[in-house]
Amino acid sequence: MKKLLRRVRQVVQWTAALFFGTTILAVVVLKFFPVYYTPLMFIRLFQLDEPRITHTWVPLSEMSPKMPLAVMASEDARFASHHGFDFEAIKAAAERNARHPEKNKLGASTISQQTAKNVFLWPGRSWLRKGLEAYFTVLIELLWSKERIMEVYLNSIETAPGVYGVQAVAREHFGCDASQLSAEQCALIAATLPNPRRFSSKSPSPYMKKRQRWILNNMRYVEPL
Repeated sequence: MKKLLRRVRQVVQWTAALFFGTTILAVVVLKFFPVYYTPLMFIRLFQLDEPRITHTWVPLSEMSPKMPLAVMASEDARFASHHGFDFEAIKAAAERNARHPEKNKLGASTISQQTAKNVFLWPGRSWLRKGLEAYFTVLIELLWSKERIMEVYLNSIETAPGVYGVQAVAREHFGCDASQLSAEQCALIAATLPNPRRFSSKSPSPYMKKRQRWILNNMRYVEPL
């Protein structure tokens, strides 16, 4: 029995060492190298009627400076100052969900959390996935700069069915490069992010235009990187 317990302990220790070693190494490597493909891209291939992956990596310096402001205004206004988790937003979302349980659940994922999920994990709401998301969020906040997190986020987000990153959607929907996007176009792209397979920055609905105006107004109050 003692031998069995010792063997189990060794297996657990080696498994933990392998997990932490490989995940930390992956985060360190991606601090310096472009992220060309993510798990989400391959998952979506099996969900699209016309499978495709349209993606072009560009550095943050080659994007419109309005693009980070737009996604912060839309998704995570305190991105520049928090350390991966916005506890004020989490509290507000929990209180709202408790008051209105009949409505769709309001989330409070930060840009850091979304980056961790997009690059290292898969979509879903399981406790395992959420736990791993928190773990990778802590890692990237510790090992990456805020600028690097934003750069990876803006290159990996789904911006239309089969389209990933700001450069790809700029070319597909606006016929320009990411560096040439106007504030209005950046706000429109940011407005689609809750569900880019439903909302389009190419053919925006009245609801999308309303969100665009709201984001443009909020961009004036966002703390820049």
